[in-house]
Amino acid sequence: MSTFLRKYNRFLLRLSPQSNLVYGFFIYNLIGFLLLCLPFARKTSLSVIDVLFASTSAISTTGLLTLSMPDDFTFFGQFVIMLLFQIGGIGYMTFTTYILLNTNKKASAWRQRILSAAFSLPDSLKLKPFLKSVIVFTVIFEVIGTIFFYIGFADQPWGFWERLWNSFFHSVSAFCTAGFSLFNSGFIDYVGDGWINFTISLLAISGSLGFIVFTDLWMMVSKKKHKLSFTSKIIVSGFVCLLLAGTSIMYFAEPVIASLKAPGRFYAAFFQSMSAMTTVGFNTLDFGSFGLAITMITILLMYIGASPSGTSGGLKITTFIASIAYLRSRLKNCKDVLFLNRFIPEQRVHVAVSTFIFYLMISFLGILLLSFSEDFPLDRIAFETLSALGTVGLSTGITGDLTIFGKIVIIILMFIGRLGVLTFGLAISRTYIATNHETKEDLAI
Repeated sequence: MSTFLRKYNRFLLRLSPQSNLVYGFFIYNLIGFLLLCLPFARKTSLSVIDVLFASTSAISTTGLLTLSMPDDFTFFGQFVIMLLFQIGGIGYMTFTTYILLNTNKKASAWRQRILSAAFSLPDSLKLKPFLKSVIVFTVIFEVIGTIFFYIGFADQPWGFWERLWNSFFHSVSAFCTAGFSLFNSGFIDYVGDGWINFTISLLAISGSLGFIVFTDLWMMVSKKKHKLSFTSKIIVSGFVCLLLAGTSIMYFAEPVIASLKAPGRFYAAFFQSMSAMTTVGFNTLDFGSFGLAITMITILLMYIGASPSGTSGGLKITTFIASIAYLRSRLKNCKDVLFLNRFIPEQRVHVAVSTFIFYLMISFLGILLLSFSEDFPLDRIAFETLSALGTVGLSTGITGDLTIFGKIVIIILMFIGRLGVLTFGLAISRTYIATNHETKEDLAI
């Protein structure tokens, strides 16, 4: 056994950080799948593909399900799913590396590279303080969320322990932007409940904006001379603008939301927009009842996502803004890429544009594959595809009716979405080294 572990460790050391992330999440997904297959994890007989779908959705913090959380899974099964999206939300290597760093053991270089790849960390950021902030903020927000949910669930006919479990489960799910709920109808019954809307929004926004932003904000509060980093400025400004735009459009343009009375109308518009942007995946209204225009707006918000170092999925705000800034600079025939009067490094721009294009390609491929196997309108297929790839978890109601092939496509999309499309691409590709013998040729554009 020890010989096998040594060989396996040497194998991991030879892999790139991106490949290590793929193997790590795959192994955790496999363990979760096997645990959910145990008889005492489920209340009914479940198909293998549905259990795999659930475990992948959990480890990727997506929230799409072909099953019912309260009807098909026991307490043990629900607990396993919660552990999976907790691991998926803050990174599977976070706790172990933090423990190593606090027992005076040096984290290996490859472990640090993996964490940097997982959280998209700037080169200048020190690992130990960052991991400490991850652990502290996770515990603080999930405890606060549990207390808030416990207060909000006061009208439920539960005993103390059942109420506490529901509160804790939904708190972790919201902070990790997982979108798993122990209610069959999600939070539709709470569309006009300001307290529950506020609690979920607080947790989801906190988790999705990212640990770098919160560390930066904390330093700005505690140290008067500290200013927000360029990355934090882009994330915060972009998030606020997109959230306000999404809320306004939904408030005025969606008849289902317009039919609600104040303040429920504002709650609904803000919550659906927030849910798509943070990729938390909770809903207080049925997205299947929305018009085509709002469906497309939601798809756009799911596509963009939030912060690169948070718990959310999607393309990421920084990638989107860097790509738009690059396009603007090209249209102005400007060599440098600027945003907020700051130059964006050329290497970062190349990564952003590559990610933007690759994300579109995978999205199109997913829509195409589902169009072959599923008998649903194109807008619903596109919604499901972007929800899976963006690890959002919102659905127009077609998830449970997908064919086996369709479920496999969604499983692959969720897994790729959690890793990040560029991370996945780098993991499966080989490094090409130019030989200086290639001939340069002009190309008409």
